[in-house]
Amino acid sequence: MIKMGEGLHWRRSRRCSHGACVEVARIEDGYLVRDSKNPGGAYLAFTDQEWEAFMDGVKAGDFGF
Repeated sequence: MIKMGEGLHWRRSRRCSHGACVEVARIEDGYLVRDSKNPGGAYLAFTDQEWEAFMDGVKAGDFGF
């Protein structure tokens, strides 16, 4: 398990408004995603392969954004 205070660099989209965003941090073997309104709360962990599949889906418009 990753400890949240261990020098992670969290990034959020430039399109974020009103603090209702997700933040992403790169870790050695993947990515972490958390709710910007609750930075000390739970996070989701993704492998590099899972993250790449998600990003491919976003670029393809699979999620209706």
